[in-house]
Amino acid sequence: MSSPISAPPERPRRRLASVPRFSKDPEVRSVQVGVVATLLFHFLLFFLMAMLLRPDLTSLGHFAHKKPPETFDINLAPEPDKSKLNNFVETNPDAPENVPDKTNNFGAQNQQAAQEKPAKDQHNDRPAIQGEKDVQSTQIVDGHLSKPNPPQQAAPPTPPPQPVEPAAAAKREQSPLAGFDKAQGEDQQAFGSNVAKLMPNSDAAPEKVEGEKDVPLVEGANSTHVQIDRKKPMPRPVLGPNVRPAIFKEQPIGTINIGLNAYDARWSNYGQYLQRLIEAIQERWDQLISESKHYPNQGSTVTVTFVLTSEGKVSMIRKVDGTADNLATNWCVSAISPSEGFSYGAWKEDMIAVLGNEQELTFTFLYR
Repeated sequence: MSSPISAPPERPRRRLASVPRFSKDPEVRSVQVGVVATLLFHFLLFFLMAMLLRPDLTSLGHFAHKKPPETFDINLAPEPDKSKLNNFVETNPDAPENVPDKTNNFGAQNQQAAQEKPAKDQHNDRPAIQGEKDVQSTQIVDGHLSKPNPPQQAAPPTPPPQPVEPAAAAKREQSPLAGFDKAQGEDQQAFGSNVAKLMPNSDAAPEKVEGEKDVPLVEGANSTHVQIDRKKPMPRPVLGPNVRPAIFKEQPIGTINIGLNAYDARWSNYGQYLQRLIEAIQERWDQLISESKHYPNQGSTVTVTFVLTSEGKVSMIRKVDGTADNLATNWCVSAISPSEGFSYGAWKEDMIAVLGNEQELTFTFLYR
């Protein structure tokens, strides 16, 4: 009798999570292989669909860390670059319209940098100007602000002129020469002469003619004064460009372009709006100074920082600094905000898109 064969001692099993074990039974093993193949096929199919929908996913690890796509997308406008709006310049209204090639300056009109005497081997976005070194100014032309004339009502149509017979011209007084003093020599080859004393309105008339003494020599010239039609006033003389008085900043580097002093600047609604706002503040400030008998110390300054809303209203005077006295300081604040609820005009849509609903501005007033 053979001794029973004892089974070898059972060894501890090691689990390998990454290596699947299949059954030794052929039927069970075929089922297991089919399940694994099906899962692998669906995984590869899902991965390929994800690659087609999201081409930026270049690896499975990248995809595994990405959040699933949302059910809808929102396209937001890029954040506006406000740094491009920091270079506001006051352009020359007499300079020709010309779009510059490239510039960050903006103003009330398109201009290209130029100056009357070109600079050699230089090109700047503004002309060379002699001025002061301790001021910050973007003005390149000096002038005065003239208030526009109020609109005048059109004169009623005048009826066609009726033919009028010309009035008889006044008769002019004429006087003959008063007398003759003959001078004649004995020589037949000599010259003789008559000497006469001139009388008023004397024109060597053969006889005396009674008439008016002040009748003009030219018929119809009855007056030496210019006739003025009050219904059609003559245009007022203009002494300079319609720009505010300027304090120039020293600018030694200029441009090679020849022409009237001009900046490199692009037109924008914001630039045109700021130009009108500055001119309105300048006019009120000048009016407040002219109506007062007091004038602050020469060289004193006032700096006012305020907030302007998209409705064109000053919502806040944020800061006031300077070296001028209290009265001169109040003039500057009143020039910016003359009354409660005063508006400079609502902003346009493109201004609101760039600036938002409000903008902080800083103005410096110089008493010179």
